[in-house]
Amino acid sequence: MNAKLKNIGSDLDKVDSHVIAAEEYEEIPELTAADFDRTDAAWYVGGKAVGQAEGLAAFQSAMKKQKINITLDTDVVAWFKRQAGGRGYQTLINATLREAMTRKTLEETLRKVIREELHPAL
Repeated sequence: MNAKLKNIGSDLDKVDSHVIAAEEYEEIPELTAADFDRTDAAWYVGGKAVGQAEGLAAFQSAMKKQKINITLDTDVVAWFKRQAGGRGYQTLINATLREAMTRKTLEETLRKVIREELHPAL
């Protein structure tokens, strides 16, 4: 990782370590069959409202994964396997890569906003 990039921090360790108490479950409304049968639910793709068929197709497309062959260092794979408890380490690698993508996008956006604020257009 680039040494110039600052760590933007994360509360994921705190979230992961939280155990949901019984009283917290009471705050969550129970879902009924009627909730799943709703026809007024809105689907959004790229910020644009779309119909259920298009929204469902976009969702299913986004959920697909592509199989690839990748060579990683042995210690990297071992670390992810330890973190995941053996199973699900590939999912953990995928989540880590996705977080890195998001962080980069977020960082680029923040840098752009800061530059615009520091040097407003005249």
